[in-house]
Amino acid sequence: MSMIQFNKEEKASLVQKLKRYFNDELGQDIGQFDAEFLLEFVSKEIGVYHYNKGLQDAQDIFKSRVESVTDAIYELEIPTEFSGR
Repeated sequence: MSMIQFNKEEKASLVQKLKRYFNDELGQDIGQFDAEFLLEFVSKEIGVYHYNKGLQDAQDIFKSRVESVTDAIYELEIPTEFSGR
């Protein structure tokens, strides 16, 4: 997997969110350059954990849905002497 990439508009929005957070919550004014480096760090070092968690959540949902479909198919089955039920 390559590093998480954002287009120009996404990156600008995320950088502004970081700058606003630092100002509002920490009382610190960080510049554009620092905010971009922070976004790059978070994306590279922390973002992968969120990405992997999202993939795991998607797999869990998929497994649950497949099990539901499998159960529904078994419910439709008409028992015969060959069905093993």
